[in-house]
Amino acid sequence: MSTKLKVIIITSSLAILLLTVAGGFVSVRASSNDGAYRQLSVYSEVLSRIRLEYVEEPNIPGVTVGALHGLLESLDANSSYLSPDEYKRYKSMKSGGKADIGATVSKRFGYADVVSIIPGGPADKAGIENSDIIESIEGKTTHDMSLAEIRALMSGETGSTITVAVVRPRKAEPQKIVITRDMVTIPPVTEKMMADDVGYIQVDAFPEGKAQEIAGKIRDLQKQGAKKLVLDLRNSSSGAESEGIAAANLFLDHGTITYLQGQKYAREAFNADPVKDITKLPVAVLVNRGTAGPAEIVASAILENARGDVVGDKTFGDGSVQKLIEMRDNSALILSVAKYYSPGGKAIQDAAVTPNVVVADIADDEAGLPDEDQAAAPEDKKEKKPKSQTDEQLNKALEVLKNREAKG
Repeated sequence: MSTKLKVIIITSSLAILLLTVAGGFVSVRASSNDGAYRQLSVYSEVLSRIRLEYVEEPNIPGVTVGALHGLLESLDANSSYLSPDEYKRYKSMKSGGKADIGATVSKRFGYADVVSIIPGGPADKAGIENSDIIESIEGKTTHDMSLAEIRALMSGETGSTITVAVVRPRKAEPQKIVITRDMVTIPPVTEKMMADDVGYIQVDAFPEGKAQEIAGKIRDLQKQGAKKLVLDLRNSSSGAESEGIAAANLFLDHGTITYLQGQKYAREAFNADPVKDITKLPVAVLVNRGTAGPAEIVASAILENARGDVVGDKTFGDGSVQKLIEMRDNSALILSVAKYYSPGGKAIQDAAVTPNVVVADIADDEAGLPDEDQAAAPEDKKEKKPKSQTDEQLNKALEVLKNREAKG
């Protein structure tokens, strides 16, 4: 086999990345194998041009890995390519320790993006904030990392540290922050009675057993005389989708909560079980950009089944199932094979959840203020969970509930 042919075969994935960036890959809809073969001929021609006319001899292994990273990330944030070395480190880090930083991380603009943090967790204590962009981890840019590798790096032994460089609005340079990994404890569900017989429930995440904890709080509030409920899911982004489904069922006695579907994944519907419905009280759900995953399932199920109102900002958009596929060369693919859909048929990962009552988040508004204005902002506005008198989203939810009556 000629050297030229070997180069073309080895770097065939590079052309895919190039065409993806150019928009050609997305627009191609080959209706037959003949169409696919025609595209391969284009790939070969592009590769030949790169090899013969690029300004310098290309680093074939490097551009190949980069091409595969780009190819998988162009599908969705949760799909990743891991080179043999990356996959080896991934497996090592996955089994290396159970301590974490207490933050949900995705990718945005090509870099690691903090969706939300667990109150009181290591990231929170270190000063990481919701919506921070992590530019680098231990000096390596997150732009060159797959999401799987980024998430694996977050875990480690208790007491070990990780240094990240964070980009924030109006800051000229990334800010270096050292986080000490620790066992993360999810705060318990909190509840309280508010004025006008409104019960308030706050959920920070959906680990195993959280739906039953929420059920207990609902029962307690009803015993205290609650006539209406506010379910605060702002900055709730981690946990198991199954817990989100179970939590939604607490408010629904019929209808579809969500369903899973993929190209090779048969539709799997999750319908409300009337036996598990425990309240008929009017409910308003609070959401923001930090609401993701299981919490989005709850919000979309309540909204699209006309069970209650959703108040706040558009959510993050995350809900899919991944499959790990090991390749012959000891590399691996982490591929999204199914997505969670709202009852009305919207892919939550693509469309997120748009509230029927939109109210901008105070924290998002302040993110655009000059540094000196942020420093001078009132302390109550800087809180992650503003007090009720300054919390416009909560105030709006209370206003919406005033116009609703219990169903029975």
